[in-house]
Amino acid sequence: MQAIARQGPIASVFVGLATRPGSFPSLVMTSTRHASHFKNTHRVAPCASTLVQCRKRAFSVQCQQYDQRQELDKNNHLLHSNPALNDSSPSKPYQNNNTDRSVTRSESTTSGQEPGPLDGFRILDLTRVLAGPYCTQLLGDLGAEVIKIENPKGGDDTRAWGPPFAKNLDPSDPAQESAYFLGINRNKKSVTVNLRSEEGRQLIHDLVRRVDVLVENYVPGKLDQMGLGYKELSALNPRLIYTSITGYGQTGPYRMKPGYDVMIEAEAGLMYITGEENGTPVKVGVAVTDLITGLYAHGAIMAAIIARSRTGRGQHIDCSLLDSQVVTLANIGSSYLIAGQEAKRWGTSHPSIVPYQVLPSKDSHIMIGAGNDGQFKILCNVLGLDYLCEDPDYKANQDRVRNRKALITILTERLQTKNNEEWLKALEGRGIPFAPINNIAQTFAHPQVIARDMIQEIDHPKVGKIKLAGPAVKYSETNPSIRIPPPLLGQHTDEVLEHVLGYNEQRIQQLKEKKAV
Repeated sequence: MQAIARQGPIASVFVGLATRPGSFPSLVMTSTRHASHFKNTHRVAPCASTLVQCRKRAFSVQCQQYDQRQELDKNNHLLHSNPALNDSSPSKPYQNNNTDRSVTRSESTTSGQEPGPLDGFRILDLTRVLAGPYCTQLLGDLGAEVIKIENPKGGDDTRAWGPPFAKNLDPSDPAQESAYFLGINRNKKSVTVNLRSEEGRQLIHDLVRRVDVLVENYVPGKLDQMGLGYKELSALNPRLIYTSITGYGQTGPYRMKPGYDVMIEAEAGLMYITGEENGTPVKVGVAVTDLITGLYAHGAIMAAIIARSRTGRGQHIDCSLLDSQVVTLANIGSSYLIAGQEAKRWGTSHPSIVPYQVLPSKDSHIMIGAGNDGQFKILCNVLGLDYLCEDPDYKANQDRVRNRKALITILTERLQTKNNEEWLKALEGRGIPFAPINNIAQTFAHPQVIARDMIQEIDHPKVGKIKLAGPAVKYSETNPSIRIPPPLLGQHTDEVLEHVLGYNEQRIQQLKEKKAV
């Protein structure tokens, strides 16, 4: 074989794909000085120009992938091998935690699942109720090891929030596991710690030296008083990402006020715009402000991890229910800020599109959204009301908005002549948005929910098999997963103290005797 070459350090380049499934494609480069390294993985076509073009295209793709791999290696180098921040440096109080993370990786290995994108990261969870636990559950689903710190006397408040409770395998056991707690605390290890004791606080200090992220939802200043604030803990671990979730934030006149989902819904405008047009304000059916705050905190933590890969330093994240709810007003908020337009309650209707709302059928309700004039024409055809498309009062959307009440009356009268199932079949495939109003049982029985593996089972040590809503996002690699069930109170205390902190049996027993754990 005659190589097609040019002068220079690399005389000829050939690219061969590695044969091991899932491996990074190998890049084989042959230089005039190292010709013995060349490995031909394919027969070379006799046409030199064709060979050059094929190799160029392949080499371009491989170079892009190689650059991405190099960038990944550079970030990993910053994370684990930066000499200025090396954990073994005697000038740094933060201790090396890389070996400790074998505990995290083993969870994926023993469960037979591939590691998630946050495999190898450790989260210290000092939160309770919903916003914080939801945030840390998301991180746990992504593969992080989450150590949930709980009060030895009762633990997370939501453990007692019921009914409903899961049915115990042992009917004589009076302690019950609430469905609320089980729904937001999977992929976590429960460690009981008495934060009022000096030994308990020292235990937290020891853990902080070995974690990447701390998440807490105490009133601002409370943890500072206990020696567990950002200033003190970041001195122990400069790479610590310290995340505070509060009602109103770390600054401002309301900073010391406790925050609750429904109160923030009321105070931050959401309740004012939710409900029927002439009805009273109502809250959303789930604690949506808590949930979106947990999502914002989770996203902020992910971004801080990326920032740390560049700077080598952690930071303090200040996330509040109020801020999260205000920004989630989205277009309603911008309509006021930009145009001075105050919002109102519309029920399920749309302020600028008609018809776009829930309408009653003979036996139930159906959500219909004719977002443009073409879709309205289709709807009229399905309903047998074609004349409306030519009526000047309804032909264009702006006319329909102006004559909203009259049009909705006509549509309602027609829809109430048939049951829901008949209308759903008639609308199917016609190019108009519509949906049934499903209850929760119907939602979890939905064929698409089942096809997307959104209901997952896991064995719980006390109640047996439980079903949980699976992770919402799918990855082509490093898929999120449910690896361990929601923990019993203090279930992992001994494990974490021994394997993460290296405490011996005598030390652990002393902490128990002092009621520190």
